[in-house]
Amino acid sequence: MSSRLFSPVQFKSITLKNRIVVSPMCQYSSTDGFANDWHLVHLGSRAVGGAGLVFTEAASVSPEGRISPQDLGIYRDGHIEKLKQITEFIEAQGAVAGIQLAHAGRKASTFTSWLGKGQVPLDQGGWQALAPSAIPFSERDSVPKEMDLADIEKFVDDFVAAASRALNAGFKVVEIHAAHGYLIHQFLSPLSNKRNDGYGGSFENRIRLLLEVIDAVKIVWPENLPLFVRISATDWVEGGWDENQSVKLAAILIEKGVDLIDVSTGGLVGNAIIPVAPSYQVPFAAAIKKQTGMPTGAVGMITSATQAETILENGDADLIFMAREFLRDPYAALHAAAELDTAIQWPVQYERAKPVRS
Repeated sequence: MSSRLFSPVQFKSITLKNRIVVSPMCQYSSTDGFANDWHLVHLGSRAVGGAGLVFTEAASVSPEGRISPQDLGIYRDGHIEKLKQITEFIEAQGAVAGIQLAHAGRKASTFTSWLGKGQVPLDQGGWQALAPSAIPFSERDSVPKEMDLADIEKFVDDFVAAASRALNAGFKVVEIHAAHGYLIHQFLSPLSNKRNDGYGGSFENRIRLLLEVIDAVKIVWPENLPLFVRISATDWVEGGWDENQSVKLAAILIEKGVDLIDVSTGGLVGNAIIPVAPSYQVPFAAAIKKQTGMPTGAVGMITSATQAETILENGDADLIFMAREFLRDPYAALHAAAELDTAIQWPVQYERAKPVRS
């Protein structure tokens, strides 16, 4: 039986063998941003498990951009060696290796969940967070430094350097993280951006930083390799970033040569009321795709093959990003093929365990 989920799809020179993507998932297992054997096994096993595209967790473009002191980074040339080992293993399994480039902004310098709560104090290895405006994420957080123009210029330069390192490390897809309340999202939303210069106020000013990052990254990122952007399509709060602005932004990103928008929601403020349910974010991916023609990725509470297949058949998205399901099951893609009664190639080492098709 043919399956949309297991049909190949091409972005520029890169062909994904199926539409299943391992979504970026923080592992909080790095020291000074370095990947290690945990990342090799974590990401490599999902490639063995049949996914078409495997993303690293958010890789910070600077030390101060890390969500936690244990975050993955790509801000030193020394980070390249281990990442290259990981990309080579992923590709050897027939998958494509992607990396998400990020900066946490005012949500930086936080404790890993199993080590504490809130921001890490300076005397315990924390650091001063940056933001478009001096507004903390929550009342318990310290006030971030409002970025001046020199900070913004360095931020863009850091993304360029990170993209260059990503290329040297063998990644074939780069995703710019502009979602989940991290720094670029903080510039996009009027709830967190109260600037009165060229980066604040109007829609055009609030999207300026993202567009500058895209333009700068494209100088070093090859034209034949895909460039994705992840956004939060709504803040789920009145007066914040919303679906209409997301659609408007998507039309601009098409002109900028972005290949796909990975459509998530939320993360900017802690008091948002989010109606979490299976496929609850899919309508935003569908709206962007249908109103602008921009290819989209659907993410959020997608846990079954039939659910993913329906999203694709309805034309709501082009790729299915799965996170927690891959934490539960590294071989989710292999099992999805069995659920859809679709024949796919298994790793030769595992062939003798392949289910017999009915």
